[in-house]
Amino acid sequence: MNWLYVAGIILFLLGLMISIALHELGHLIPAKLFGVKVTQYMVGFGSTAWSRRKGETEYGIKWIPFGGYIRMIGMLPPRPGEDPAKVRSTATGPFQGLIESAREAALEEVRPGDENRVFYRKKWWQKVIIMSGGPAMNFVLAFVFSTILLVGIGLPAEAPIVSPDTNTCVIPVSEQHTACKPGDQPTPAAQAGLKPGDHMVSFNGATIGSWDDAIRLVRSHGPGPVKLGIVRDGKPMTLDVTLIAQDRPNLEDPEKIDKNVGFLGVRPTKVMEQQSVGQVIGYMGEQTARVAGSIFNLPEKMVGIWHAAFSGEERDPEGPVGMVGAGRMGGEILASDLSNEEKIATFVSLLAGFNLAIGMFNLIPLLPLDGGHIAGGLWEGLKRAYAKVMRRPQPKYVDIAKVLPLTYAAALMMMIMAGLLVYADLVNPLTLTN
Repeated sequence: MNWLYVAGIILFLLGLMISIALHELGHLIPAKLFGVKVTQYMVGFGSTAWSRRKGETEYGIKWIPFGGYIRMIGMLPPRPGEDPAKVRSTATGPFQGLIESAREAALEEVRPGDENRVFYRKKWWQKVIIMSGGPAMNFVLAFVFSTILLVGIGLPAEAPIVSPDTNTCVIPVSEQHTACKPGDQPTPAAQAGLKPGDHMVSFNGATIGSWDDAIRLVRSHGPGPVKLGIVRDGKPMTLDVTLIAQDRPNLEDPEKIDKNVGFLGVRPTKVMEQQSVGQVIGYMGEQTARVAGSIFNLPEKMVGIWHAAFSGEERDPEGPVGMVGAGRMGGEILASDLSNEEKIATFVSLLAGFNLAIGMFNLIPLLPLDGGHIAGGLWEGLKRAYAKVMRRPQPKYVDIAKVLPLTYAAALMMMIMAGLLVYADLVNPLTLTN
């Protein structure tokens, strides 16, 4: 058994469980702050593995680590005009019966003295804050993980430092071999005495700040002598190098060939380049746009998941992945041949992406997601503001119970999607090489 793989799965699932716990904490704190009675705070689903009661709230962990919840009393209001302590016991149709059953279940938790501690009686903006707290916590976590990744660890980059795997001979782009053969022409770098680890800092007096600078200066110069400034073992040096002309792949489109460009003959060294906090904001913006696009195209993506699960088609690297697949990727990261720094960076990046996806998915304005409750709170606020401006009586609380049939349909669809993802992650998992 590959214990590193198993440890990676456990470590990543632990990271996700902590993220879920903090998501629910984002709901719990404002709920208690605004006086809503919270009876349960649970991480996970299924039977309870451990719990402890503190005050009026039971805190616990359940065996299935695929979510969490807090239980607030009075999520649904009673029927308009009826006593909150009494619910009509008869119904005139299947949907109405469904709604009334849900109302009754919600009101059963309301004890004498709790009338003003129910969720539905809170001000609309308090409801919005309570339900926005979970996704907001995910966004904060995504930002924290992204900051650790970019500022603390860095992103993979190519530095203008001569790599140890640099060839010392000229291999034409048309050749298939990648190693030097007897009789091959030495590269200008080899003839000038460039060594692995040499840091290129200037080119004919122009500063080299990145690998892109170096390759652009070399190619645009063409064949001929140049002064190449380097730093070797901490000491600055200047080497006389005579560039030659070579056909090389285009930097933007490797399928195209640039004819007779300047050629030095070095490869860059891969490093982890640290970024600024300002760049984290830009990075978050790019990731947010990417995740939003994936959520918008989720129905189409799920068709691809179906084909990957039952027809063996290759998984889309930009497609959705479930908790099982995420755990497997965590194991693959830890068991891979990446450096420890690269493993940590990939792990942190994965956690940042999942928190961002969880936060954005929960903002979809559809029950039972947080976004459905947020939409209900905003609608209530809009109605009350309109009534105030028009000097009309204040409207009743928004009755989200009326959309429960749609809610159950949406919940069923989400369960089907989750099940499909689990199956696809088992039979045709998304890997780091996809």
